[in-house]
Amino acid sequence: MIKIATWNVNSVRTRMHAVTKWLSEAAPDVVCLQEIKSTEETFPYMEIEALGYNVEILGQKSYNGVAILSKRPFEEITKGLPGDDTDEQARYIEAVIAGDNGPFRVASIYLPNGNPAPGPKYDYKLAWMDRLKVHAKALLKFEEPLVLSGDYNVIPEAKDVYSPPDWLGEALYMPKTRAKFREILGLGLTEAFEQMDGRAGQYTFWDYQRGAWQNNEGIRIDHLLLSPQATDNIVKFEIHKNTRDGIKPSDHVPVVGTFDF
Repeated sequence: MIKIATWNVNSVRTRMHAVTKWLSEAAPDVVCLQEIKSTEETFPYMEIEALGYNVEILGQKSYNGVAILSKRPFEEITKGLPGDDTDEQARYIEAVIAGDNGPFRVASIYLPNGNPAPGPKYDYKLAWMDRLKVHAKALLKFEEPLVLSGDYNVIPEAKDVYSPPDWLGEALYMPKTRAKFREILGLGLTEAFEQMDGRAGQYTFWDYQRGAWQNNEGIRIDHLLLSPQATDNIVKFEIHKNTRDGIKPSDHVPVVGTFDF
């Protein structure tokens, strides 16, 4: 069995106490991190490698940044989302990893927030989603286990937000955003949460302000999107809410899928 997790850590160095604790306790095989806010020079390789992980990152100073941690060997690494050579934001890293029954592919995705919308940031978000759709379509042609994991900054449906009317003007919940997310799923991808759970009110993010965590005013924006070969082999899905209750926590929590790869 292979446990694949995604977690927006909101600064890996600030959250190292939480990251190392969770890695030690949950023991995932592969972890896709987002918003590491670190460069290759400042990333805490030593602490994570000491827990048995190989590490690959696409870093950026103070902003963005993605990483993949794996207890298994990397067979191939791709850094950056294809489709725009001028895009300097560190938001996508992809790896082929050795499984028990052959290789599988995983990506760590930090999709743009897009606020304020409308505006240039929202235009960038939509264009980024179009690029992701093109790339995902190409990856699906390999007909292999594929997990596109990350912070998508997309609230798929009304059941995924504590108060839909409060989010109508937000880039994460706008009709265009949700439509493009459905277009990506329409390629033949399945959302792990919908496959294994699907209940309303299962959130992955709570704001630091206004008592959002204490009042369970959350949203679900961290997703695992699966190819048919991954969908056929998922055996468990979990949202590790307890990490949000810790000391100086990230505002996101880990989402974990277990697969028979």
